[in-house]
Amino acid sequence: MTVNVPPLKCQGIKTKLVEWIKDHAILEKDGTWIEPFMGSGVVGFNVRPNRAVFADANPHIVNFYNAIKSGKITAGIAKEFLEKEGALLQAKGGDHYYEVRERFNKDGSSLDMLFLNRACFNGVMRFNKKGEFNVPFGHKPERFAKAYITKIANQIKYVTQAVSQYDWQFVCADFRKTIGSASQNDFVYCDPPYIGRHVDYFNSWSENDEQELYDLLAAVSAKFILSTWHSNQYRTNSAVEKYAYRFTVLTREHFYHVGASEKNRNPMLEAIVLNYNPMPKIEVQLEKQMALFERPHKSDYVIYTPTTDN
Repeated sequence: MTVNVPPLKCQGIKTKLVEWIKDHAILEKDGTWIEPFMGSGVVGFNVRPNRAVFADANPHIVNFYNAIKSGKITAGIAKEFLEKEGALLQAKGGDHYYEVRERFNKDGSSLDMLFLNRACFNGVMRFNKKGEFNVPFGHKPERFAKAYITKIANQIKYVTQAVSQYDWQFVCADFRKTIGSASQNDFVYCDPPYIGRHVDYFNSWSENDEQELYDLLAAVSAKFILSTWHSNQYRTNSAVEKYAYRFTVLTREHFYHVGASEKNRNPMLEAIVLNYNPMPKIEVQLEKQMALFERPHKSDYVIYTPTTDN
């Protein structure tokens, strides 16, 4: 499967897990795909449902995609903008980056958001308590090479084509409201922030939020998939144990970093939680070169049988 990468980068993007998640999603023909934590939107953008609600607490993400939907941002407009700003970045370096950051924090331009997202340190999307973007410069003044700008323009073109073909809504809303709106024929895909790993003004996440999300998913009539982390070599996600008592949990090992040798790679056991019985175990034929980026856990799928019917 070829995964189409969205134009905005976000922490924890599920690009390399899209196919695995998509294989287990069951959306009714007349249902709506609902994402309470849109982030990059990579999963929904590749599932391509006929109807979808992409929601996020971060208004800048929502504004960016609504600008594409309305035609205020097109591949051509973004290309011209990034060529101009990229030339200034190459000439002035960090000074220009911080000028754009200050400008964005005053007027919230979606094009400036795109520039900052691609020029900042490590593609991090972080805001302070005042709601200001505060990520430092990524120290790459030649960031916007011609091929890189073309790549971003093509990513915007993909979204433009999708929003013209499907009924996709982008809304700024709290996850409680979004999940609460789901009906029986809808499908909810949740990729919430991880406690202790993603904390900023728009996407702060606490144990109370984690509990409220659990309560909402336990009560929702729609089918859902929750993406989260299961464990790594240092610690285990205790929240998964709570879900395992009631729902089905599947796991897969994923490498977030590539090293010359396996000892230099940092594996994370990813998990998806489902409130329905998945398809029979899928036999996956692995290619050797896949090990450079991602490797299924030795059991590939670990299924915890729910103790209660759903």
